[in-house]
Amino acid sequence: MRIYKRLQITGGCYFFTVNLAERQDNDKLIRHIENLREAFRQIRNDHPFNFDAIVILPEHLHFIWQLPTDDNDYPTRWRLIKSKFSMNIATGKRISASRKRKSERGI
Repeated sequence: MRIYKRLQITGGCYFFTVNLAERQDNDKLIRHIENLREAFRQIRNDHPFNFDAIVILPEHLHFIWQLPTDDNDYPTRWRLIKSKFSMNIATGKRISASRKRKSERGI
């Protein structure tokens, strides 16, 4: 199991790289770009942050964002964005027991 140690700085500027679970020959991010944009819009509306830069590639994205001065909760934002995107493009594929336990969809 991976253990990540990240600083959580109130009002911080963060760089992220987010990958799809299956990267080989996978273009879900660009094929479903409108769903991804909508997920960002909806979550950003409820949990504000500023975009500094974003690069969306077929199977991963790079992102720099700035949190509000009184907030350091980027994990909730990512969880909600990924969840919203996953629900919007649900493929009906069977989800493994391991992924169910971790509330993952395998996207």
